Amino acid sequence: MVKFLGGPLAGVSMGLPFGLTLLLTVAGMMTTVFIISGVGRVWVRHRQQQRRLRRVPIFSSRSRNIIKVFRRFGMGGIAFLTPVLLSPIGGTVIATLLGVPRGRILLHMLWSAVFWGGVLTLASVRFGHLIHH
Repeated sequence: MVKFLGGPLAGVSMGLPFGLTLLLTVAGMMTTVFIISGVGRVWVRHRQQQRRLRRVPIFSSRSRNIIKVFRRFGMGGIAFLTPVLLSPIGGTVIATLLGVPRGRILLHMLWSAVFWGGVLTLASVRFGHLIHH
């Protein structure tokens, strides 16, 4: 979330227009999602193998909560929470671990990035003057 929030704040502080700040914020998140979802399948197999070798329990209280959100709201719920709670890396890893196809991950993360990028950029524009004084 810190990185995703930092994009709009940096764009506004540098005097970039709203559209360019939003575009760069979305592009930053989607670059991360694209890379992580691409290598994610290999990483998931590696993690599963390591977990089996170490005999680590599969479910923790945190993983159970994530699965509850996924079962109740689907990929849309994970995507909605990604920029503000999970971070682009975390949300993409979770979606990959849950077996969501890469195309669906990219689509849902895109609308989430546009939505939250717009909200945070607008908030930065509206309230950015409070930081300077």
